[in-house]
Amino acid sequence: MKGKRRFRDPWIKAALYLLLFLVVLSVSTARSQDLPRIPVYIKDREIRVEVARTEEDRARGLMERKSLGKNEGMLFIFDEEGYHGFWMKNTRLPLSIAFMTRKGKIVSITDMKPLDLSEHDPPQPILYALEVNKGWFAANGIKAGDVLRFSK
Repeated sequence: MKGKRRFRDPWIKAALYLLLFLVVLSVSTARSQDLPRIPVYIKDREIRVEVARTEEDRARGLMERKSLGKNEGMLFIFDEEGYHGFWMKNTRLPLSIAFMTRKGKIVSITDMKPLDLSEHDPPQPILYALEVNKGWFAANGIKAGDVLRFSK
């Protein structure tokens, strides 16, 4: 019979579907790790951040990550200032987040628990948010009023 080829063994068919699923999963996981990385500065501290500029990248954030380097984070850049809230759906890492104005001034810092669906909102409109390992801001003496810079 010419034309469609059918797999008679259900295990082969299941294995092919599993392989396809793993390929799709690895591509989407690789994409989340493929964001541009840049250094940013707060006080005398340098931190390397992945930049989440698109709606898709911001929505994915640090979901499903198993680790984050000591001086690494994710910088969320929004299209316009607003009350951009965050939650920890599918985010397994304990994080701290700094909400920042258009000029990079930190207006608040809050800690977030893994997998918590509570929304964390800034106290005023923001353009940037920076997520880092929980406690990073406190350990580095960074607080509200400090300013994030894109160059030394």
